Amino acid sequence: MRKIIGIGETLLDIIFQNNQPSIAVPGGSVFNGMVSLGRMGLDVSFISETGNDRVGKTILEFMEENNLTTQYVNVFPEGKSPVSLAYLDRKSDVEYLFYKDYPKQQQLDVVFPPIHEDDIVVFGSYFALNSVLRVKMVELLEQAKEKKAIIYYDPNFRSTHKNEAMKLAPVIIENLEYATIVRGSKEDFENMYKLNDVDRIYKEKIQFYCPNFLYTNGAEHISLRTKTMTKEYPVEQLEAVSTIGAGDNFNAGLIYGLLKYDVRHREIDNLSEAQWDKIVKCGTDFSAEVCRTFLNFISWEFAKRCSLFPSS
Repeated sequence: MRKIIGIGETLLDIIFQNNQPSIAVPGGSVFNGMVSLGRMGLDVSFISETGNDRVGKTILEFMEENNLTTQYVNVFPEGKSPVSLAYLDRKSDVEYLFYKDYPKQQQLDVVFPPIHEDDIVVFGSYFALNSVLRVKMVELLEQAKEKKAIIYYDPNFRSTHKNEAMKLAPVIIENLEYATIVRGSKEDFENMYKLNDVDRIYKEKIQFYCPNFLYTNGAEHISLRTKTMTKEYPVEQLEAVSTIGAGDNFNAGLIYGLLKYDVRHREIDNLSEAQWDKIVKCGTDFSAEVCRTFLNFISWEFAKRCSLFPSS
């Protein structure tokens, strides 16, 4: 079975509605998608770090309950596991406040899982730009590139870092160079480049480094740009309960689609319109499912209906 290997932060999301806490769930940009893929019964490994505290133990237990091994999570003895406060507005869009207390000598002290050709490696958010973790991040990406894995990059560039965008530009470019597929949101590119025209973003910022690009814009259409294709996909209009995991699970659905339709590394730059249509449909299905609940990931019921490997 082909493996999915994600790398990113873990934290506890406390979700507020009408300024009152509604639910607390483990989260993190890449983490959310990995949980959904674990629920699908796929072979998922997640590389991360957490504190040796109550929050960290909650996250590790949650991983095990969702078919994610904790073998590749570094538990640091000092510092505390990060927490985010997620405030939903009337449109169910979210504003975040992050509370982090990492140890001074933060490092990703783990042995990476083995990577083979056609495995899928997923990375993104500020975790993929953090200078303290950069050596380990590059080590993983180099292994993935050498083994001809499909490398999926979601910048997930928050407004809290937009003042650092110019300083971080060389690292973002390096990440784009490693990527086989890039998926970013309107907010990402406004925060990174102050741009919101998808064709200009693709031509000026993405195409030279990575030919396969997906651009999402909330409830608006999804844009696909490749060497041979320019296409817009409609987004299902629904009454969203929460949009917190929408983008993360679009990523998960797209990755599920790559596996479901057996897309290999050697084929990725030459997919037909019909192939992309089916893969993007998986992404929109996952994203829509997550918007219907307060959870950051697909439900177990949805997973059972869609899984490639249904349990007997």
